[in-house]
Amino acid sequence: MRVLVTGASGLLGGEVARLLVRQGHDVTTFQRRPSGVDGATDFCGSVADAEALRKAVEGAEGIIHLAAKVSFAGRAAEFDEVNVEGTRRLLHAARAAGVRDLVYVSSPSVANTGAAIAGLGAEPADPQRAHGDYSRTKAEAELLALAADAPEFRVAAVRPHIVWGPGDTQLVERVLARASRHRLPLLDAGAALIDTTYVDNAAAAIVAALHRMEHVHGRAVVVSNGEPRPVGELLAGICAAGGVPAPSWHVPGAVARAAGAVVEKLWTWVGRKEEPPMTRFLAEQLSTAHWFDQRETRELLDWTPAVSIDEGLARLADAYAARVGPARVAVAETGHRAEHPPAHRLGICPP
Repeated sequence: MRVLVTGASGLLGGEVARLLVRQGHDVTTFQRRPSGVDGATDFCGSVADAEALRKAVEGAEGIIHLAAKVSFAGRAAEFDEVNVEGTRRLLHAARAAGVRDLVYVSSPSVANTGAAIAGLGAEPADPQRAHGDYSRTKAEAELLALAADAPEFRVAAVRPHIVWGPGDTQLVERVLARASRHRLPLLDAGAALIDTTYVDNAAAAIVAALHRMEHVHGRAVVVSNGEPRPVGELLAGICAAGGVPAPSWHVPGAVARAAGAVVEKLWTWVGRKEEPPMTRFLAEQLSTAHWFDQRETRELLDWTPAVSIDEGLARLADAYAARVGPARVAVAETGHRAEHPPAHRLGICPP
């Protein structure tokens, strides 16, 4: 199959493109900088450019759309332009080019109102109640995508939950940077039960959706490892893999949520580009349960995770063990590892 992957310069998008290449597909990637995926043809451009999208989709039989503005803070108009209007432009270009199938990579946050989630499936996307501009715009874009589903243009939405793995700068590197500077608290003692998704598993599920479109088109599915753990345990595992002390100081979840809401507004008001130390959404994710029933997802996609959480943590530890000393020094001095400078990445979902 000739497949276009948008956002392949990100952790998840890159792994999706590599998996498709390994499966023998003819893969083109579309993002603002080279993807670095061997065997794929790069087409650099922005989802804000309708003409670039038109050229990128030419000849594609399937599309996997991961490109997005991913951040806990920022101006609403920026999220709207990339996440909503960018998806709208891609859908228009895909239909005009006669593309058969499109997988929209969404996020469980499109249906998260801040309450605990324990064993639910893919609840309807709700832009009005979603917390934060990222979640709101991803919800709007998912609704746009699924509304375009038709017999001649099949569309499905896959919501991978908290994707992580070696090379992850969105979760892993931030956890290690903050923990190394003793700026990572445990909210409500780190007891909230959460599930996550190792990157290989997330990529395999997304590609499975493309192959199983006859079963999944017109609907959304949530993807995770299906191994809920206390958030404190997960953070400790990541810190152990990266060689930094695990967080040990506690903050009440309600206090963190209130402080996060204030910090988030302040960051946006002053126009700061770096991620804030806390937001309401981040505090909710660290202090409330969020895990999902995976039975329907696995049946629809004919997929099961191949890498357990423990195996993923072992792979993460191996990746950091292979690095030299200066990288660890960089954490303490700058809060970021030398090999992975902070950058906006297309294609990876926060929770």
